[in-house]
Amino acid sequence: MTATHRNTPDLFALSDVRGPVLRPGDDGYADEVTGFNLAALHTPDVVVGATGVDDIVAALRWASATGTPVAVQATGHGANFPIDHGLLISTARMTDVRIDPDRRLATVAAGARWRDVLEATAPHGLAALCGTSTDAGVVGYTLGGGLPVLGRAYGYAADLVRSFQVVTPDGTLRESDPEHEPELFWALRGGKGNVGVVASMVCELLPLDTIYGGGVYCPGEHAEVLLRTWTDWTRTLPDAMCSAFTLLRLPPFPEIPEPLRGGFWARVAIAWPGDPAEGERLLAPIRAAAPVSVDTVEVMPYAAMDRIHMEPQDPLPARESCALLRDLGPEALRTFLSQAGPDVRDYPLLMVELRHLGGALARPAPHEDAICARDAEYILETVGVLAAPPAAQAIEQATTSLYEAMSPYGTGHTMVNLHGTPGSASDRARAWSPEVYDRLRKDKSAYDPANLLAFGHTVTGP
Repeated sequence: MTATHRNTPDLFALSDVRGPVLRPGDDGYADEVTGFNLAALHTPDVVVGATGVDDIVAALRWASATGTPVAVQATGHGANFPIDHGLLISTARMTDVRIDPDRRLATVAAGARWRDVLEATAPHGLAALCGTSTDAGVVGYTLGGGLPVLGRAYGYAADLVRSFQVVTPDGTLRESDPEHEPELFWALRGGKGNVGVVASMVCELLPLDTIYGGGVYCPGEHAEVLLRTWTDWTRTLPDAMCSAFTLLRLPPFPEIPEPLRGGFWARVAIAWPGDPAEGERLLAPIRAAAPVSVDTVEVMPYAAMDRIHMEPQDPLPARESCALLRDLGPEALRTFLSQAGPDVRDYPLLMVELRHLGGALARPAPHEDAICARDAEYILETVGVLAAPPAAQAIEQATTSLYEAMSPYGTGHTMVNLHGTPGSASDRARAWSPEVYDRLRKDKSAYDPANLLAFGHTVTGP
């Protein structure tokens, strides 16, 4: 150990951990704690690189015995909160994916990315409900409910979970499903990481190998007509048509393809799992709404879903946030455009997106869960890249202004995965209804009375 280490309890009890046990200054520590979102720079006192469920059990038993707070990270896409002490359990080595094609089930380890799952399911003509980036971790995404690209067609990713293997903060390994530990099963689907550390989960798969999807890009000066057309269009669609309207102000980075690089674009992205000819017919009003510069909509393998939203694949420092919206009437659209539209010069946010919800996302889950977004018709999401301190200040001001202006049209709630940096207890509570929040707090008291899982978007007991 080097002199840079902070005082931490004796690590002898972690000697049976098969993965690395690191402290600040050790070789590999920096790589182990760095996640996709570089805005959250983690400096835990101890990091355990778990290789399996036994390592998670050992780490949590040590944390429970020593009163050490715990955080968990697989890919770090949701790293909106820096960890400056305590224990970080990295599950990045736990990437096993096992497919049962006959029963259409996937068993997914804690650190697997959606890309790992899609590569395993594609040979069987099956698909899982992933989000806009297959680089994101499966478990963390699902614990927050999981808003899929094909959500309107099939619901939330958490709706398809059959069971969890989870270690509660006292170090107890539990199997949770609708019949066994049903309250734990409820809290793990939409309640994020408040009650335990998931080692693996089993989820249902869909018989789907191709989709019709991509993006229609128009120059940003046509944002208003495209937005108004898209909003009207979403009120006429069958449930299986999934779409989002996005304003993109792209930097001149070489990894961004021409002609999009360095431009301001208004985009409608779609995903349609039905007959491609019907999808093309449905899309016609969008293609006719404004001059189209780039059109990437095509039939593609489901495993190629990253082509639809074209999200960044390299780590970056980001500030994200979201709000659930009841509807998008004329006044809401005027407000949105006044805040982020083409007349706003030097706007600092990389992405401002409105995603269409409803459809299967509005239906009750097969088993009760903690997701509280089923009453929203749209979700507003923003991302800003924190390149330098002046940019960070401008991003914060623009983000705050936009959400305050759009608040009259919202439900008052967020989605926990897209909420952004968790603030006060009242701010964190916005991810759930008051009833669900109170129930989560009771579950927190039951499963984590010492509040060891204290980092990120957590709640405290009553």
